[in-house]
Amino acid sequence: MARYHIETYGCTSNRGESRQIERRLRDAGHHRVDGVDEADVAILNTCTVVEKTERNMLRRAEELADETADLYVTGCMALAQGEAFVNAGVDADVLHWDEVPEAVTNGECPTTTPDAEPILDGVVGILPIARGCMSDCSYCITKHATGKIDSPSIEENVEKARALIHAGAKELRITGQDTGVYGWDDGERKLHRLLDRICDIEGDFRVRVGMANPKGVHGIREELASVFADNEELYDFLHAPVQSGSDDVLGDMRRQHQVSEYVEVVETFDDALPYWTLSTDFIVGFPTETDHDHAQSMALLRETRPEKINVTRFSKRPGTDAADMKGLGGTIKKERSSEMSEVKRELVREAYADMVGETREDVLVVEEGTGDSVKCRDSAYRQLIVRSASEYGLEPGDFVDLEVTANETMYAFAEPL
Repeated sequence: MARYHIETYGCTSNRGESRQIERRLRDAGHHRVDGVDEADVAILNTCTVVEKTERNMLRRAEELADETADLYVTGCMALAQGEAFVNAGVDADVLHWDEVPEAVTNGECPTTTPDAEPILDGVVGILPIARGCMSDCSYCITKHATGKIDSPSIEENVEKARALIHAGAKELRITGQDTGVYGWDDGERKLHRLLDRICDIEGDFRVRVGMANPKGVHGIREELASVFADNEELYDFLHAPVQSGSDDVLGDMRRQHQVSEYVEVVETFDDALPYWTLSTDFIVGFPTETDHDHAQSMALLRETRPEKINVTRFSKRPGTDAADMKGLGGTIKKERSSEMSEVKRELVREAYADMVGETREDVLVVEEGTGDSVKCRDSAYRQLIVRSASEYGLEPGDFVDLEVTANETMYAFAEPL
């Protein structure tokens, strides 16, 4: 759980991206504070419109880097002139805005507050289904704040979901530290049963399941994949963070699962679903990670070919066992992160490129995009952008049939049929 300070400069597009960053941080249980002196991390969303602005961005980045332990720089200058921050000696991670939330979480579980209640944000309903987890990861500080899994009943969560849908939610985001172990405190993993009940609620909506660790999913993988296959309300999307392709490193991380179990989860979903999205996370540069371990992670990435990948460089968190380990050098972590990020972009780009020319039915318009565009999600939760949305009369909450016309690395463009 992190306290973050965010500063945004420049155009409306930058402000919209900062809003997305904050939404995802809030979903993960992180809290915004007003001043950098109170923050665990700082986020600088930059502009680069003129030379004077660039100088101001560099100066502000230097100031923030001196005032906080972790600084993440994103936005136009970060993407166009990221080397400027390196050349200026700024101690910061320079990232695409979409990578910032995962970097802030540092591979840790999301954290909901003790009194977490459903939230309706536009047409997106955020539903925390439980608090805590069953893991004891050596690098994670979240466990100190959350404790073991505490699962409200299926009936209670279904009623909260129904209330969100009746209030206008078209997309339900099921969240928790580890959704895969929901119900384990009662002696039975119940995520598949909960999802089946939520999908029975009357209305037109979609459901996205949040992070579920491979160990929790593995024991119910057949049942869970069957529920996904049987319910069109569920996005065919699974976020199962493997964190490493090396069983040795996973053991040092105390991740509980082995690589083979993660692969078995992927294979089960492959068998059950003809078109779905695998999302996973990797932590690179864990203190005990060798070159061979890193090579195993790279091999696993290419083998399972996830379409959404969060790559995080390991950083120590106070009070964790991993904080006492002798760390790897920053250069090693940066090189391994860059290598994995390059393959990540390749895999994601290929996934979206393969969609061009295809049609997608009942795509949900989730939110407004930049300018006169809207962001949509297809059945596998892949992002489709429709430009000139007002010409088609599209608004968040609408369902529409689309033809995919072009792609970028992290999304595709589409037009209504």
